[in-house]
Amino acid sequence: AMADVVARHLLETAPGDVYVGSPPLGFTFGLGALLVFPLRFRAAVAMVEQPSPDNLLAAVQKFGGTCLFTAPTMYRNLAGLVARYDLRTLKRSVSAGEPLPKATSDAWFAASGIRLIDGIGATEMIHIFISAKGDEIRPGATGKPLPGYEAVVLDDDDRPLTRGSGRLAVRGPTGCRYLADTRQRGYVSNGWNVTGDRYRIDDDGYFWFEARADDMIISAGYNIAGPEVEAALVGHAAVKEVAVIGAPDEERGQIVKAFVVVAPGYAPGPALAKELQDHVKQTVAPYKYPRAVEFVEQLPKTQTGKVQRFVLRQQE
Repeated sequence: AMADVVARHLLETAPGDVYVGSPPLGFTFGLGALLVFPLRFRAAVAMVEQPSPDNLLAAVQKFGGTCLFTAPTMYRNLAGLVARYDLRTLKRSVSAGEPLPKATSDAWFAASGIRLIDGIGATEMIHIFISAKGDEIRPGATGKPLPGYEAVVLDDDDRPLTRGSGRLAVRGPTGCRYLADTRQRGYVSNGWNVTGDRYRIDDDGYFWFEARADDMIISAGYNIAGPEVEAALVGHAAVKEVAVIGAPDEERGQIVKAFVVVAPGYAPGPALAKELQDHVKQTVAPYKYPRAVEFVEQLPKTQTGKVQRFVLRQQE
């Protein structure tokens, strides 16, 4: 079912395709992209044992890769390397695993000429269930439910809404069940799989990611979505990578704190921190700016390249 929905409809997988990507086969993203999808439609896979940015692009060039699969953080790194490689065979690029900021989508499009296909999936649902392709892509939005799936947002009383903001809930032809596990009771509500993400549905039916439930920062009574602040910071030329969390604060309960990896050519320090803070104030809203900015050499990540914000929270 996931192959016929994602590979056939979204990616239009064909026997001539060569898939390249970074997600391990043990993760849902990699299971589909690098095993199930190409097997289902007789395509090929160029496996990259050490998927560094250069190794991924080299594999696309060497094996004639037609579709690339990796996380948003990796695409931001890849954008600066595209000019070194011959990527003329590449037709599609798929992003999943963490929210895709519009700035990253635009940077990859400017470098490669290919608009990123964003998608949200979940281990419990096997693979991607909301996405968009081609002219239907709206940078910054995840997309619409794929064929066979329904998606809504739940309000505080668990009522399903087709417009507005709330907890994302989905149902469709795929799904897993927690066996002998208390998480099953919280994950399924009235037949809906509740993912733990907060989304907004606009008037055209597009789904816009707001935050993971645990990425919402409550500071002095304000609800602030960490990913929104991250998206604003990524739009600044001095920011190579960033992760935003809520840090404990006696006065405000929490404050917005940004961990920033600086782009080449920029010097970390108080002056840059203030410049980034002012940038957020002007880009989103003054009350959402990071009151603390810490410059780091690298961010903690999973094997798939997803930033581990919980590690940063534990450090705080």
